[in-house]
Amino acid sequence: MPQAVLLDISGVLYQDTSPLPGSVDAVARLQSKGYPLRLVTNTSRLTTAEIHRQLSGMGYLIAPEQIYSAPRAMRHYLESHRLRPYCLIHRNLEEEFADLLEEPAPNAVVIGDAAERFDYLHLERAFHLLLAGAPLLAMGVNRYFKLEGALRLDAGPFVRALEYAAGVQAKVLGKPSPAFFQGALDELGVSAEQALMIGDDIESDVLGAQRAGLHGCLVQTGKYRAGDEAQAPGALLARDLAEAVRRYC
Repeated sequence: MPQAVLLDISGVLYQDTSPLPGSVDAVARLQSKGYPLRLVTNTSRLTTAEIHRQLSGMGYLIAPEQIYSAPRAMRHYLESHRLRPYCLIHRNLEEEFADLLEEPAPNAVVIGDAAERFDYLHLERAFHLLLAGAPLLAMGVNRYFKLEGALRLDAGPFVRALEYAAGVQAKVLGKPSPAFFQGALDELGVSAEQALMIGDDIESDVLGAQRAGLHGCLVQTGKYRAGDEAQAPGALLARDLAEAVRRYC
């Protein structure tokens, strides 16, 4: 049995605007058992406050500090390294980076899921900053996410395009970066081998967790596609969060 649990959010707790069957009770069960808990997400379309508001509206009894997001990890990195970012991010996330958006003469490029802002003009600006020596910082390299029943392009393809064009390698601050998982573990006060990560993304959630030393559990909801589990030998498998909690916690 794990000593702490990390949960992905979209595709594990909810899909679109509805909680997945049994997931609210599953989180309540983890809480009642006293598990230290972190909800870890690469979501870069929403602020932490908005994520918390949405989860609360679905019935999840989660404290804001239990949410550990890629934007939060990115802010910490920028502040600790005193960087002035050019932020190619979603409009919904501007509030979380408002003070940094005013910085003159950017010396770092920050990429999140920018949606329609992934156009030629914005990518060209990022490209020239990278050519001038700015580091490329990504909130995640997820290829896609699921929204309204369809898979949508995430930030990963655009991060890879900039890497290729500028001949650089991005530093990833979200999943599957080992540093991201370690940041969550540090808050929980447990070692990697004591923690279980439950997610629907075979690459960012399960393989990322395994590479960081955590145990991984893949749930067959959200962006899961048949056969994904073959990519992560040794990972646990469950139909959904409710089954994962019942069997492994």
